[in-house]
Amino acid sequence: GILEKMRLCLIKKLLPHLEDRRRYREEFASSTSFHGVHNIVHTRSKARRVLWLLIVAGCLAIVIWQICSRFIYYFSWPTTTSVVVQYAENIKFPAVTFCNLNRFQVHAVSNLKVIFLIWNIVSAILQKFTMEDKYSQELNDFLLGNQNFSIKEFTKENGFYLNSSTLLECDFFGKPCYPQDFEHVFTEYGNCFTFNHNDLSARRVSLSGRGLHLLFDVQQDKFTDEPNLGYTDAGITFVIHSPQELPRFDGLGLLTPVGTHAQVAIRQLKSIIQEYPWGECKPDIKLQYHKIYSTNGCLLECKARYIQDWCGCLPFILPGNGTECDLLKFYKCVYPAVYDIEIKGLCTVGTHNSTCPAPCEETDYPTTVTYSNFGGEKAVKYFSTKLKKSPEYIRQNLVRIEIKYHDLSYKITQQQKALTISELLSEVGGQLGLFCGASMITIIELLEYIFTNFCWMCIFLLLKAPEMPQWNNPSQNQPTHKSKKRGIQEC
Repeated sequence: GILEKMRLCLIKKLLPHLEDRRRYREEFASSTSFHGVHNIVHTRSKARRVLWLLIVAGCLAIVIWQICSRFIYYFSWPTTTSVVVQYAENIKFPAVTFCNLNRFQVHAVSNLKVIFLIWNIVSAILQKFTMEDKYSQELNDFLLGNQNFSIKEFTKENGFYLNSSTLLECDFFGKPCYPQDFEHVFTEYGNCFTFNHNDLSARRVSLSGRGLHLLFDVQQDKFTDEPNLGYTDAGITFVIHSPQELPRFDGLGLLTPVGTHAQVAIRQLKSIIQEYPWGECKPDIKLQYHKIYSTNGCLLECKARYIQDWCGCLPFILPGNGTECDLLKFYKCVYPAVYDIEIKGLCTVGTHNSTCPAPCEETDYPTTVTYSNFGGEKAVKYFSTKLKKSPEYIRQNLVRIEIKYHDLSYKITQQQKALTISELLSEVGGQLGLFCGASMITIIELLEYIFTNFCWMCIFLLLKAPEMPQWNNPSQNQPTHKSKKRGIQEC
């Protein structure tokens, strides 16, 4: 039938004779570019043949070991870090955000001590804060009697302000600057002001040792905090950051107390991190309310999404366009929601699997700060006459800050792949060439040889299948007793 016709076709056309198969193997051994095989096949001396067989087998084992080790190393996703220092004729100046350590004006909070508690609840979104139970009743009474009270408007009107009376001097690279050059921003310190914010054209400096010079009057008699709640310092705190990023004071702010002259030397450090799995960054993440990705900005947007879903409103201190939360929702919903976010780890930072992984590129500004007492006797007399204030007032209220580049260079710390695909192929090819004299052509030759012999083996098995004994299947055309007798006789 059909099976017999297939068998005859395979015998005539596809299955070569034994001599042809032997000749094919000899031709392969003679012509292959795999070194050493020719010496094994065509050497008549058995000792020499065994020697070459051992040599080829040993080299092949070394090649397999080396290639496996390179693949294992590649799939461990190794990286190297390079540090490059580049000098430039001019360099971008960073943004600097300044805050008064005294958050509110004394006349506005003299009869409203609860304002400090309310602001702590608001700023708990940015930094961890736990309210003591002894203040809860006082806070509840205030919230019930002042449901239309806006802490945002209160802070903006009665918090620290920047004008000609608080900013006495401002000079950037030899040119005067004014309070209107600063942008207002809310932080955990209340009203803060950013110089060189993102909306302005980028300011550049072309000479080290010069930069931003400021003289503040903190006006301790007008701005005060409650010592019972832990606010006891007087001075200016500031943070240096990229103009495209929001200021982050938690653990990063620099403090300058009153009566002090601070000189800040900065450097620019760019960090470039590889994407997963070599590094931890994810280049496809985009933020909705920030131009560039940063872990701090991502964390704030993550908290904003959860709070808006849970409370139906959005705290003014977080980015977004939702309905602003009133005081009652801050206390009853937002504050517990932030606690749940922290405890449950809903907004995590750092690793590839976290909500806000590390950025692929970020710019930091390492600083070196030196301090000295502000003004000598003549300087104190000069400012005393100019401001019409006593020398004691000058020493207790004035703060001078100078921020400048250490030199016109920036350091790039770049994470790089220790082994790329091209380098992996080069190393594999080098091992094959060194120990076996093989190349990609050799691999194709071996695959062709293996495939050809595999096909012959399959054809041979197909031809043998119809010839298997059929004694265990009795013929349906013969009687059963004859089949049994014939089976007995054959046995």
